[in-house]
Amino acid sequence: MQIFDTLLQNKSFITAVLAILIITFKLLITRFIKRHAKKKKIDKRFTVNLLNNIFNFALIFMVFNIWSVEIQKFAFSIAAFIVAIVLATREFIQCFIGFIYVISNRPFRIGDWVQVGKHYGEVNSMDWINLTILEVNIDNYQFTGKTLFIPNSQLVTSPIKNLNFLKRYAVHHFTITRDGSVNPFDFIDALKEKANNYCADFNDVAVRYNQVIENRLDINIAGPEPHIEVATSNLGDTQVIFTIFCPTERAMEIENKLTADFMNFWFSAKSYS
Repeated sequence: MQIFDTLLQNKSFITAVLAILIITFKLLITRFIKRHAKKKKIDKRFTVNLLNNIFNFALIFMVFNIWSVEIQKFAFSIAAFIVAIVLATREFIQCFIGFIYVISNRPFRIGDWVQVGKHYGEVNSMDWINLTILEVNIDNYQFTGKTLFIPNSQLVTSPIKNLNFLKRYAVHHFTITRDGSVNPFDFIDALKEKANNYCADFNDVAVRYNQVIENRLDINIAGPEPHIEVATSNLGDTQVIFTIFCPTERAMEIENKLTADFMNFWFSAKSYS
């Protein structure tokens, strides 16, 4: 009796016995139905299939009832393990999601100039962990010599701006601020003539490139002719704002020339006043 009681408390033994009984009963029933169907020459495949599913479900249900406590503990341990893995690798998962996002949307390609957050640079390479860019000083369009490694997770949370057209031509803005002792409108036309002369040798190419950018982006941008505006600062000083559409590598050269011309005109006008 003690052995029998021990066997009744053994879940493995009970599971094995129930499985044998259910499978045996299922085989007997289905065999009987098949023989009866063969004699009557009727199709009982639907009934046999239905009974097979019912017996299989009953077997699974009984096994789950017998082992419910163990299955529940196992499920909790697996869930805790998965949560721990997700928490430990959260950054890597976010980086992989960022990689999939960039691959699927293709906001840039290798060699493009981009802005990610506050960082500017040329895309050098990308893998499933990070984006490597060669930093560019957006004020003078020159490489700083620094290499930035940006985690791909930031590509999902930060705006990505493709600045690829800046590699050849840039809408370059700069402002010169002086006091209000001289009226800049006295020499603004001469300053515009100087700007046009500095941009004359690449004007035809600038016109075509300007049209290409506008057609591609479906927007209107400044250029290709230079623009000069006069404004005042919050302190009442005179500001002369230049907008030049020019080759990127010549932006600082033209800015320096126009600054020199402005200073010459300014001090000449001031000496006569």
